[in-house]
Amino acid sequence: MNKLTQSLANAVTPRFHYAWVVVGVIFLVLLCSAGIRATPSVMILPLEQEFGWNRSTISVVISVNIALYGLIGPFSAAAMQRFGIRRVVLGALMLLASGTALSTLMHMPWHMLLSWGLLVGAGTGVAANTLGATIVSRWFEARRGFAMGLLTASAATGQMVFLPLMASMVGAYGWRSVAFLVSAVALLAIPLVWLLLPESPAAIGQKMVGQTADIDEAAASKKNPLAIAFGALRSSVRMPDFWLLFFSFFVCGLSTNGYIGTQFIAMCNDYGINEVGGASILAAMGMLDLVGTTLSGWLSDRYNPRVLLFWYYGLRGVALIFLPYAFGLQYYGLAIFAIFYGLDWIATVPPTVRLANDVFGRLAAPVVFGWIVAGHQLGAATATTLAGYMRATLGNYTLSSILMGTACLVGAVMVLRIKGHKATPLPAAA
Repeated sequence: MNKLTQSLANAVTPRFHYAWVVVGVIFLVLLCSAGIRATPSVMILPLEQEFGWNRSTISVVISVNIALYGLIGPFSAAAMQRFGIRRVVLGALMLLASGTALSTLMHMPWHMLLSWGLLVGAGTGVAANTLGATIVSRWFEARRGFAMGLLTASAATGQMVFLPLMASMVGAYGWRSVAFLVSAVALLAIPLVWLLLPESPAAIGQKMVGQTADIDEAAASKKNPLAIAFGALRSSVRMPDFWLLFFSFFVCGLSTNGYIGTQFIAMCNDYGINEVGGASILAAMGMLDLVGTTLSGWLSDRYNPRVLLFWYYGLRGVALIFLPYAFGLQYYGLAIFAIFYGLDWIATVPPTVRLANDVFGRLAAPVVFGWIVAGHQLGAATATTLAGYMRATLGNYTLSSILMGTACLVGAVMVLRIKGHKATPLPAAA
């Protein structure tokens, strides 16, 4: 840790716990990542028009991005144990800045695969919910749900901040202007992380929020991150709760990032709503999700997370089944969908993180949660590919919406089978 970080921590500490500064920094990093993840949704139509690529081809590239975003999670959590949070996050921001900037030179599908699929996918995979879970695990003994709710809400805020602006810029200046914008935002986040992000409370002489007894501080692991990640997977797959969390989060990704997050603007265009209009609806849902996810974090500290997940998945399923019909109900149809879906968008994350901490233990939970997030993004990649293919073959998204909604209803029943009590914690990586 540099001396400036320590000085800043000393200046802040008399007023409030420095953990909230860390939450603020990571919120901005995740907001930046969320804005970059949302960018392809406003690029689908311009890329179709400029290069003649069909929607299925573009959706496959986006699905690679989404899948890599999830698969990187457990390895990034392990790398944070081995090399430190700050180094790993700085590396991710550099990947995001370079990948988005390089995409302005693309003119073939494999160029998009390299830039948006691989580089950006890897960068966003680090700056994702796994990072939030790692921060919460290191800095919070109490109020974990609320802190995770705030960090998860960054995804909604990223949409709210970036999508309308990006849609307007695409219309006025072309899609390359958007790529340069998000690249610049990633670069601007680098000095904040360097200056304000210590590795742990102990690094600045503090305890965790709510810590009342001495807790063993997880020392930097000497193991290879691959060994840490696969070791956590090997231990967790023996537990039924892991698979219930994994497949329920698969459904979560199927019904959010992979479907609405990538296809909604194009879906709106099918019904005569232009890119700016579709992006504005997404931004409104993002604003609602900011409220819903933060509230979900607060509720997760107080109520049974399984019951919360049952309602979240169930209501989301009903909203998605209703979506194809919402477009035919003039203005109030989409408003109803936006309210129900928006409040519920990623409200599933805080109770899922709480269950992961309960089942797998505080030290092992971030890496195991990384594998659960991998399930989320595999679901998202599946939805993106499937929805793009079905749109190309059927000419609409009606059946896709019904399938995604039905999957959510199945997920609602599935989460009730999670035990949700403290099990013998998995050993932390040494």
